[in-house]
Amino acid sequence: MREDRHSPFRDAQTDRSTASEVPDTPQTRSPAYRLAFADDEFLCRDELRPVRLQLELLKPEMIMTERAITSTIVMFGGARIPEPSQKHTARTETLAGLSQYYDEAREFARLMTEKSNATGCRENVIVTGGGPGVMEAGNRGAQDAGGCSIGLNIVLPHEQAPNLYVTPELSFNFHYFAIRKMHFLMRARAITIFPGGFGTMDELFESLTLIQTGRMDRVPFLLFGRAFWEKVINWEALADAGTISDEDLDLFRFVDTAQEAVDIIENWEPAPPRDEIPGR
Repeated sequence: MREDRHSPFRDAQTDRSTASEVPDTPQTRSPAYRLAFADDEFLCRDELRPVRLQLELLKPEMIMTERAITSTIVMFGGARIPEPSQKHTARTETLAGLSQYYDEAREFARLMTEKSNATGCRENVIVTGGGPGVMEAGNRGAQDAGGCSIGLNIVLPHEQAPNLYVTPELSFNFHYFAIRKMHFLMRARAITIFPGGFGTMDELFESLTLIQTGRMDRVPFLLFGRAFWEKVINWEALADAGTISDEDLDLFRFVDTAQEAVDIIENWEPAPPRDEIPGR
């Protein structure tokens, strides 16, 4: 919180504390008497959804601004991909084979965080979804380098908790998927996509759509694992059908190793703006 601005008014936290010490009467026990901003039941009403959306946008934004974080390296990828030493626990042989990308994600995050450390953890900060699998590998690699990393968790119907490698002060939790995805991209200097499922593909295509339509600047957009991505998505068929333009295939690059990805990011030269918005 900012401490450098004086206000003549009593602050909200002081009044919240004072209100909790009033005499216990039928009036003070009534939900109507609660301070609106301290009333959880009131804040969770359907009519307050716009306020909750704004709060989820503001809280991480204010904290990252206070820490002077200006750019991030986004890491999307599957929660089910195990580290190689645990690949025997994978649900399928394919997932066990993809365990190599846990190590590549960890190494990529380590290399990028070494560069981030030189900026005081202000630039090129690793950001993941904060969960297991590739996300854990990303936060773990940042910790290997002695740096910080961001985790953007979301509340799910099944038990969900941040992995143990996220920097605690940068571990956020969301209710709204849309606001969470905004925070992934608001400071993105590069976007990396590791093998994953529906969630990873949702993040992949929303990010690509923003770049394709000119709503977001072009940044290095790297898909780890050419064999995986060319098997699960027929990119050429989309272009042949005309549902995307041939030039849209240049919006992303395939890589297989951490060093390949780092080299592309370090030598990135932004492409000139397109003359017209391509078809979707």
